[in-house]
Amino acid sequence: MNWSTLAEDVASREMEEAGNAMGSKKRAAKAGRSGSSDTLAGSGGELHQTASSRGVLLTTNQGIVVSDDQNSLRVGPRGPSLLEDFVLREKITHFDHERIPERIVHARGSGAHGYFQPYKSLSKLTRAAFLQNPNKRTPVFVRFSTVAGGAGSVDLPRDVRGFAVKFYTEEGNFDLVGNNIPVFFIQDAIKFPDLIHSVKMEPDRGYPQAGSAHDTFWDFASLMPESMHMLMWAMSDRAIPRSFRMMEGFGVHTFRFVDSKGASTFVKFHWRPTIGSQSVLWDEAMKISGADPDFHRRDLFEAIEAGDYPEFEFCIQTFDEKTAAKFPFDILDATKIIPEEVVPLQPIGKMVLDKNAENFFAETEQVAYHPGNLVPGIDVTDDPLLQGRLFSYQDTQLIRLGGPNFHQIPINAPKCPMRNFQRDGFMQMMVPKGRVAYEPNSLETGVPRESPAAGYASYPANVSGPKTRTRSPSFADHYSQARLFWRSMSEPEQRHIVAAFTFELGKVETVAVRRRMLGHLANIDGKLHRRVELALGMEGQAEDIEPAKAPIDMKPSPALSIVKKAKLTLKGRKVAVIVTDGSDASMVEKIRQAVAKAGGRLAVVAPKIGGIKPRNGKGLTPDHALAAAPSIFFDAVVLAPSRAGATALSKDAGAVDFVRDAYGHLKVIGVFDGGEALIEQARVEKDGGVIRLEGPKGIAAFVDAAKAGRVWARESKVRGPI
Repeated sequence: MNWSTLAEDVASREMEEAGNAMGSKKRAAKAGRSGSSDTLAGSGGELHQTASSRGVLLTTNQGIVVSDDQNSLRVGPRGPSLLEDFVLREKITHFDHERIPERIVHARGSGAHGYFQPYKSLSKLTRAAFLQNPNKRTPVFVRFSTVAGGAGSVDLPRDVRGFAVKFYTEEGNFDLVGNNIPVFFIQDAIKFPDLIHSVKMEPDRGYPQAGSAHDTFWDFASLMPESMHMLMWAMSDRAIPRSFRMMEGFGVHTFRFVDSKGASTFVKFHWRPTIGSQSVLWDEAMKISGADPDFHRRDLFEAIEAGDYPEFEFCIQTFDEKTAAKFPFDILDATKIIPEEVVPLQPIGKMVLDKNAENFFAETEQVAYHPGNLVPGIDVTDDPLLQGRLFSYQDTQLIRLGGPNFHQIPINAPKCPMRNFQRDGFMQMMVPKGRVAYEPNSLETGVPRESPAAGYASYPANVSGPKTRTRSPSFADHYSQARLFWRSMSEPEQRHIVAAFTFELGKVETVAVRRRMLGHLANIDGKLHRRVELALGMEGQAEDIEPAKAPIDMKPSPALSIVKKAKLTLKGRKVAVIVTDGSDASMVEKIRQAVAKAGGRLAVVAPKIGGIKPRNGKGLTPDHALAAAPSIFFDAVVLAPSRAGATALSKDAGAVDFVRDAYGHLKVIGVFDGGEALIEQARVEKDGGVIRLEGPKGIAAFVDAAKAGRVWARESKVRGPI
């Protein structure tokens, strides 16, 4: 049986499946378009819908029956999308205007100013002026964001993070609008409204907020085999980053560099944090969201205010047409990556964020990005997801920012001259002078003229083929790279992926959806599937899903693992030290100096914010009260209360939880003086991550252990097998 069974009566089928969970039947997920009028081919699967089987026809808002809601209209299977596609434009336009004035996606964001500086000239690859002079800094404004939640949601849901950079170049604004994950859920922009509708709050009940663990999202995802690679990333630790300063960024799509002679090179864009990548644990993320919903926003703001400027290295992967043709995937498919081991990253420059926004609304909220903001030397490709974005972003800003003149808002305005004959409109803030407002004209001199030599010119790629709503067969492999990602992870990261699938699917009420997802996991990796079905208690209930294209085994890519490539560093990290009356102030100062030398920051946590009376040395001024600073806010902790203070703290549930959580979240714990009493009260089992701070050697050992990050060997002791 193939996917056409999904067009039968859904209610009766789910009742049958719930009662006969073991009687799964085979479904084939076939890629591409069959050409028959009753087939909607999309997402790598075929979803047959006929008037006779459903009784209801899908139409546009004008009542025109839609023949294909899975693929945008393009020139040939791999060609560019066409402006005449009124179905795509209507669907995207309506979606773009669904929220006023909040962004529909990426509503919750944090921004900062900075600069970008190239390491050397890239004239051999591109004519883009901002990539030529290693002595020139280009101003930037960066906005980090979550995707699914509203502006009032929390910073740490399991979600994709936006990573959008506006370069104010001498040739105009260039916007690199990416994410912290290099792939996406869908291959064609026509499915974007459906994706976001599925992950947003369910319309009949208004929840859940900023979360994917509910039926509508997993129903959609389970019917979209092309989403499987992205789901692996979303269920990984990449979706719960420790900080905006500690996450990678990606341009997602394949772009083009074009040099001064018109030669083209394909390029993928990457951002790498210089202090390394780091994530939190899921239990930690949930507790942080309750204790400080603004955790990421606060972290970014405070780091910049302290002069601990976030830095990201700008890297590229470049390749030509011949190389692209050899890949076992299509470079126009946004659900695929090019492993770094196949095409190595080339660092080309560095971005430094050194100034916070002065007014959140005027800058962070009003900044408007658009992938179509390009400069000479950088061009797009025929990626069908990117092609739709080129329309969508401009359209959504028109309603969100009050009209066509949003480019005049200071945060959006280019820092080079801007002259044209566009006039009037809502929120017009300029006073254009002169008689003419058209081109060409002969009535005035000194007016703007086009320039074939200096102006932007699109790369003259050859395109041919019939106008068609067809998914290229080269987009049909939906499992190989999902398998690559899984097999590239470390054991702790695999354990977290299993736990994430278990949590998310455990929140899904519809049995059929869970069974369908288990079928997809079986195609990705047998061990992954087995661990998830056991954790769900659904052994043997997976649907048998036939891949559109048989997955292949790709060589693991260690670069995909946060743990495998983790840096040994304390840079950008925070260490907490608990003190009480009678604590040794001189020892705390030595710890502070050691942490600072390693690039970290020490925060003093005391029972009361008003201060304490140390045993020796100068007074210790607390940065936080213990009740307001649980260990989830820090990367490592030191217990340095006096013996009397420890006795009092051992009766305080908050203090005991501080230690228990630090241990449970696999953090390095330094113990000094009376800290032993807290360790005992919390019933912490000592291991290599619990370090006695006795003299300089003990402090050095603590710092070295903290540089290594989490104590992964401890996880099996504090969490059951999964």
